[in-house]
Amino acid sequence: MANIDRSSFAVSAGSGSPATAPAALRGRGAVTNVGHRYQSDTRVAPLENEWSTEAAAEPGSEGDDVSSSPVTLVRPEQIRTLLSRNDSPDIPFELAVNPYRGCEHGCSYCYARPTHAYLGLSPGLDFETRLTAKVNAVEALRTELAKPSHRVSPINLGSATDIYQPIERHWRLTRGLLELLLETRHPLTLVTKNALVERDVDLLAALAERNLVVVYVSITTLDADMARTLEPRASAPWRRLQAVRALTAAGVPVGVLAAPMIPFINDAFLETILAEAAEAGARWGSYTVVRLPWEVQAVFEQWLRTHFPDRAERVLHRIEDLRGGRRNDPRFGTRMRGTGLWADLLRQRFLVAARKHGLNLAPRVQLDCQQFVPPVIPIRSVRNTPTSPQLSLFV
Repeated sequence: MANIDRSSFAVSAGSGSPATAPAALRGRGAVTNVGHRYQSDTRVAPLENEWSTEAAAEPGSEGDDVSSSPVTLVRPEQIRTLLSRNDSPDIPFELAVNPYRGCEHGCSYCYARPTHAYLGLSPGLDFETRLTAKVNAVEALRTELAKPSHRVSPINLGSATDIYQPIERHWRLTRGLLELLLETRHPLTLVTKNALVERDVDLLAALAERNLVVVYVSITTLDADMARTLEPRASAPWRRLQAVRALTAAGVPVGVLAAPMIPFINDAFLETILAEAAEAGARWGSYTVVRLPWEVQAVFEQWLRTHFPDRAERVLHRIEDLRGGRRNDPRFGTRMRGTGLWADLLRQRFLVAARKHGLNLAPRVQLDCQQFVPPVIPIRSVRNTPTSPQLSLFV
């Protein structure tokens, strides 16, 4: 790891605690549940037999005591289709799969939080504690890949929620998807901020040998305390860097995403994230600025005023500077990087640091779409796939 003095940019997480701020929940990102745009009646608790109880997460070997926080509940779901198609001009993939709904990592800024509203659940605490596992994800994708109409294009794993979030340790849906994609020689990309990706290095290395995979690791800070506040159940920064090293050593091409950059919270880490990621073996780098669509704005502002009351208004005003005077700008072409003076400054900082550390010098890997072999469909139908057994509480 590079010898970098962090004292000049260290930020103290959780400073200040006025009586008006909601209390933080240890091991959770959202402070409370928030209402959503589809809500028109009173919410009731889910039926107990719909959910199974997950073990406490392992947020990056930090050993956090999360016993006082809400438990994680997982509901199994049978699906008919898994592939989703994207036509957004500022997203570099057309196909995506997400084996889970919701994400236990608990990032308060997560742009996928509003998707929980489709389920009648809150994008707040529900998003990180009421999860859904698509238990027949592998069988559903196999059926879709076998269709004569399927056109091969790299599939992104985890475009909405993290495919290696802690519950993947038990459900192993991501590993099953990787096995299927290796079997069919189908190209893919994946994004994660969890070091659990190291578990599947055997599959990823085999895919990389055939030029079928690129892995992107998201790193938002290098400070462990900051990471616990930003992403309470994601892997610690040093574990993510270790995962970059392990994947690189296995021959897997790796990029790093410094995303999102939040003004006055983690943007001071941009250059050092790129420096240490490059030293660990990353070949490409990118960044985004925080965006607050729909209910994410309420979740993020609650989190901000709870953990950083001393600078909350300053942060929000700077976000407005990046978004043309608004808290969120959904326009394609500007939503990822922002506009204006501060967006230009961040872009210049990124370009200088990337060039200095040798990132983005080589063109992005063009994955091979010619090796695909349609999968064999088993006799039993996807609809009759048995549901995974209910989990019990692990101590």
